[in-house]
Amino acid sequence: MALITLRRNLCHLSDFRIHGALAALRNHPVSRVHKIAEERRPPWFCPLPSEPVRVRFHHACGQKFHSENGNDLLHPAGELVFPPAHDWDTPEQNPSRVDEQTFYERLNHLTSSEEVLSFVSTLQALPDTLAAGALQRICDMERKDGDQKLPKEILKNSVFQALCVQLERESSSLPDPVLVTALQALTLLHADPQSSLLLNLVAECQRRLQRGGLEVHSLCILGESLIKLQGPGCATLELIICQLQGEKLEEFTPEDIVTLYRILQACTVKVNQHQAFLNRINTFSLSVVYSLSPALMSQMLGALVVLDQTQALPLFIKLGKSVVKHIPHFTNEELRKVLEAFIYFGHNDRFFTKALEQHVASACLTLGPDVVSKVMEYCSRKRILSKPILDAVAETFICQSEKFSPHQISELIEPFGKLNYLPPNASTLFRKLENMLLTHFHYFPPKTLLKILHSCSLIECHPVNFMAKIFSPHFLQKLQGEELYLDRLSLAQLTQLFLTSVLECPFYKGQKLLSKYQVRSFLTPCCSLETPVDFQLFRSVKTGLIDLLGARLYFASKVLTPYCYTIDVECISHIFVKKNKMKKNKMICVRKLQLYQEGFCFLLKTFLRKYAIGKASYELLYPPCGPGSQTCCSFFPYQEG
Repeated sequence: MALITLRRNLCHLSDFRIHGALAALRNHPVSRVHKIAEERRPPWFCPLPSEPVRVRFHHACGQKFHSENGNDLLHPAGELVFPPAHDWDTPEQNPSRVDEQTFYERLNHLTSSEEVLSFVSTLQALPDTLAAGALQRICDMERKDGDQKLPKEILKNSVFQALCVQLERESSSLPDPVLVTALQALTLLHADPQSSLLLNLVAECQRRLQRGGLEVHSLCILGESLIKLQGPGCATLELIICQLQGEKLEEFTPEDIVTLYRILQACTVKVNQHQAFLNRINTFSLSVVYSLSPALMSQMLGALVVLDQTQALPLFIKLGKSVVKHIPHFTNEELRKVLEAFIYFGHNDRFFTKALEQHVASACLTLGPDVVSKVMEYCSRKRILSKPILDAVAETFICQSEKFSPHQISELIEPFGKLNYLPPNASTLFRKLENMLLTHFHYFPPKTLLKILHSCSLIECHPVNFMAKIFSPHFLQKLQGEELYLDRLSLAQLTQLFLTSVLECPFYKGQKLLSKYQVRSFLTPCCSLETPVDFQLFRSVKTGLIDLLGARLYFASKVLTPYCYTIDVECISHIFVKKNKMKKNKMICVRKLQLYQEGFCFLLKTFLRKYAIGKASYELLYPPCGPGSQTCCSFFPYQEG
């Protein structure tokens, strides 16, 4: 009876409104009961304009009392009302009675978009804030496996359409965080930019941006959403960046800082205009490094690379130290970005290398081809001869060779040649490579194929079966492409392969490399197969030789041999032999010293292969006791054991 009396007293208030079973009163209370209801209103309740209302009470026993208007009750425009759910009859279980915290707790336990929509359909009414939260959760579910469009089943779902209609109708009354969150969710789901919903949301965001007052977090979300919708050239984005520049960086959360990096990363054309702002961000970011998650660290490192922030080396070093403990937690894409940053900044950290060794060795078969090739590029660039990494990568290629593209195969094989390392399963590895090259020879770009074969030759796995093909005029024409001339590096690699066939594979009688494609020297100002001599080292050796021999005329420098190699120092001694003929005794002085200076791989004292092959060729060309018999090499001569 008390409930009926209360209903009769309140039904005449024109501004009284109930969302499902949750009663709340609007502003300007007119009675003590109105004031009490206003105080007990849940924090997420957002009142709407006065309209014909639906009043519903639930008796303790489940009996329903309706307003005096009977069954023809009107729902306020924009209010999302679903059919009553019979499984939620008690006040403790009815989802329309839950507060915002309980709603999100239940929402976060759902694992698919269908479950989210099913849960939302059990609610009799849903505030705009929670409607946007449900939409955001659907976005998270659909983006687990990467960027993809929303499935048609979801788009055609009546509950999903009702959510969109509610947000579209109430866009002008949505709070700022709810508005930008809804726009972000629809943008990430690749919704049609010309749809009425997105156009309304974008227009409302622009109106509020012009008025000012958007918080930092809302500005960051809005900026990133507009980049996806309209591209980095939209005029509104410049206004957002201008407003962000006026904010104090201390008010930014770590997530906002990384979002700001992503926004500026999309505007690389105007990076010079924003460099002063970037310098402030780089300095401030030093204080938030240890608060970043693995995903945020990876995104910040990727942004530093794209924005060419080489002057932010202190920030990178601090990030580099912090990522060590997170290596096992990175996804494939995140780890690829981290490695790309280490390569770009030229940084080398032994703790990072050790952690990378452990991760690659334990998870090699689960790493993607792009990550594996990037790991090998990192080892090659930094001259890191890590046996655990190289062995694990070799095993990965043997088991999953079909997943690698020609370019990735090239990046995977080249470090073996450069670092002068053969894994324990080398015979299986190179047999797999040979079969792939024979099967898919025409799918490999000419320059990529040449790099692979040249790398094999460096570790004495001479590609005899392919020499006739790569020396043929047809292949050389494809290698040249539309250019007027072949580049110097390709010519040097071809010449070194031809030199290998002459010196180490005398049984090869196939196609020879035409003389016009042969270089006269491997030492050139750019793209050289030989490393130029260090000037300070050469000057020290030259001074010592003058003191030892007595004059400069007893030795020459940079002497070119008939086989394209350059002798750094050639000492000439007049030795009288039979028939009074003189003999030249060629000596390598500086190169041997320089081997020790720069020719070692990091972590292990092993010569880089470009030095080792030069040494082997010298021994073949100028043997100390006369030329000896050479063992001919097949394509992959290495045998295990």
